Amino acid sequence: MKAFLILGACALLAGCAGGNQDDLQAWMAGQAKNLRGQVKPTPELKPFPVVAYAGAQGDDPFRAARMEPDRTASSGALGPDMDRRREPLESYPLESLHMVGVLMQGVTIHALISVNNALHQVKVGNYMGQNFGVVTKITEHELSLRELVEDAYGDWVERTSTLTLQERQEAGK
Repeated sequence: MKAFLILGACALLAGCAGGNQDDLQAWMAGQAKNLRGQVKPTPELKPFPVVAYAGAQGDDPFRAARMEPDRTASSGALGPDMDRRREPLESYPLESLHMVGVLMQGVTIHALISVNNALHQVKVGNYMGQNFGVVTKITEHELSLRELVEDAYGDWVERTSTLTLQERQEAGK
């Protein structure tokens, strides 16, 4: 029974394909007579005036001085000494340094600075922090620094910072 249905479907399909298609062929031929390709002509190009390049007489946009701000004569007067030997506490930011004590030997006073579980003795004139900070004054409760920072114009500006004595808290710990 299945074979009979399949044979019947094939016969119907063959009948559709082999039928008279003369009217379709005639219509296609009639439509093809009137078809002509139409390509619009390209628009005429307008000539643009020739302009001479005057960039050679102007500023060079890639000049290094144009990229950085102009240096004034006063910028070198306050700058740090780049030729001196750096001290160990200059490799740490000031925020990571903690004053934990003070030592007095006669008239000389030293501050005890803790960083990374190590203790360092600092006296007036020593450098610490990453902004060329020099210790200017040590008291029993704080240490004063004079730092040199570069502003937006490239000038060196002095800034004063302090480290206060960190009291150890032992309540309940």
